[in-house]
Amino acid sequence: MEFRYLIPELIVLGTAVAVILADLFVKEKKWLTILALGGLGAAVIAAVIGWPDASLSLFGGMISHDAFASFFKIFFPVMAGLVIMASVDWTHKFERFRGEYHALILLAATGMMLIAGATNLITLYLALEITAVAFYVLVGIQKDKKSTESALKYVLLSGTASAVLVYGMALVFGFTGTTGLAEIAASLQSMAPGAILDSPGLLMGLILIIAGLGFKIAAVPFQFWVPDVYEGAPTPITMYLSIASKAAGFAIILRILGTAFLEPGALAQQWAPVVAALAAIGMTLGNLMAIPQANIKRLLAFSTVAHAGYIMVGLAALGNAPELSSVAIGSIIFYLIAFAVSDLAAFITVIAISNKLNSDNFADYAGLIRTSPFMAGMLTLALLSLIGFPPTAGFLAKFYIFAAGVQADLLWLVVLAAVNTVISAYYYFGVIKVLWMREPAQQTGVTASGALKTALAVSSFGILLFGILPALAMKLAETAAGVFGG
Repeated sequence: MEFRYLIPELIVLGTAVAVILADLFVKEKKWLTILALGGLGAAVIAAVIGWPDASLSLFGGMISHDAFASFFKIFFPVMAGLVIMASVDWTHKFERFRGEYHALILLAATGMMLIAGATNLITLYLALEITAVAFYVLVGIQKDKKSTESALKYVLLSGTASAVLVYGMALVFGFTGTTGLAEIAASLQSMAPGAILDSPGLLMGLILIIAGLGFKIAAVPFQFWVPDVYEGAPTPITMYLSIASKAAGFAIILRILGTAFLEPGALAQQWAPVVAALAAIGMTLGNLMAIPQANIKRLLAFSTVAHAGYIMVGLAALGNAPELSSVAIGSIIFYLIAFAVSDLAAFITVIAISNKLNSDNFADYAGLIRTSPFMAGMLTLALLSLIGFPPTAGFLAKFYIFAAGVQADLLWLVVLAAVNTVISAYYYFGVIKVLWMREPAQQTGVTASGALKTALAVSSFGILLFGILPALAMKLAETAAGVFGG
């Protein structure tokens, strides 16, 4: 029974159904939160117990059970759990839809877990759309003007990106005769290099796939949806989109490029310069656009565009030096972990503070270190990690990904990334200055539920743990990266 290898996904999906049914009968809605967290915890335990010793191909090559997939079967439920915990103070705004809210978060997690294991273009696309549909509804679930407008923009633009992606997949299928990633790699390697470069349709297919996935990770020039959707969406969903959705996008890209298009004869030398150029533009544009922002959600939105650029340095290193695939992919996965805990801590504090102040303008955060030292301290720690300040996880993440770039002869890109790190310090320290140096705008402190404080403590602890003792995270990242050989 191959379904036994999908027990974590089935647990999360079953929990989503159970939450919907429980919502019909349970009056105390806090039990929905407990049920959802219980299901996610069970999925993590199942993924740990089922960690594979070797890669297995399931369902005729549609899905793989390997270390890369298993890593994300732990990563996504943990992210979903922290999002649910951080939402406890916020879900009172739509009491009627709490069941649907939790179920959709679980459904999105199920889709992202399937994405990480998919090894066929068809299963990749289906898993991607399961995730996307859940996010469409979550972005608009607050049903006010801003939330609805954001959801509409997200549906239209994401739908266009999906169409581009499918068209690219169709072209690749047309020229290789298969939708399996391993079979596509074999087909490409059987061709003479000149024949590949003389196939404009095949090259166009690869370009369209990169373009479609570029939207999912908010890479330049497909980032234009990010600030409006992030600002209008409920803040916990903005956090979920910013972290889990981006990680899912990179999981797909690594799976497709790492499996089908990695070898030099299979276009790696052609897509690597394109990715390097997009990384350079993304880092620079994201950071420059973040500087004038007064809204903390828009600032973090543009910052995620810049971070997508940093991560793409590792992707460019992968294409430029395929023999360093373990180093490059390992650095990308570690960066995703560090970015996740840092962005989680930043957004969770924003949720708590915005709930109190009813404002997303960080000018209103003035002097919070005096009235709410815990929240201000955690936000400061998160922003320092996003800059890449030692001894945080963000520092080591940038060190590893820059090292991969240097080893892959991308010194110019690493220098540009370092310059962008300095630029980012300007706007991150701008927020920290408001927190620490200004007179308090409010005389009362920020209060939060125990669940939110726990989620914040866990993510903040992760920032320090992975910054000071990175061995466990690096071991996991290297094991997951080992699936792609090299």
